Amino acid sequence: MLQHKTHYSIGEMGDEFSVTARALRFYEDESLIHPERRGTQRLYTDRDRARLAWILRGKRVGLSLTDIKELLDLYDLGDGRETQRLKTIERCRSQVERLERQRVDIDATIAELNEFIALIAGDKGEE
Repeated sequence: MLQHKTHYSIGEMGDEFSVTARALRFYEDESLIHPERRGTQRLYTDRDRARLAWILRGKRVGLSLTDIKELLDLYDLGDGRETQRLKTIERCRSQVERLERQRVDIDATIAELNEFIALIAGDKGEE
């Protein structure tokens, strides 16, 4: 019978999520995760694992650590995570809008660069 593990070392967490021990300590310093301490040893719980998954996903999609912390803290409101769900949707939609604006700017810059390259390439015989 497989026994469910309830605590994870800093090395196990780092390996599982491909993060450094330094990153885990940083997230702890920022009060994003809260490992149990036994002397100098940090023991991470399933809750810390879930929070770390949220942190890393939030970073991948461009949310700030402040936003991520706020969304994680909404987990404990006792409303069945409804507030957290709604706020997360709001933040993600805002991030999508920001990225779409950036895409328009990037596309315009690419077009301008391509025009400039074509102009310069056409001038090569006019020295």
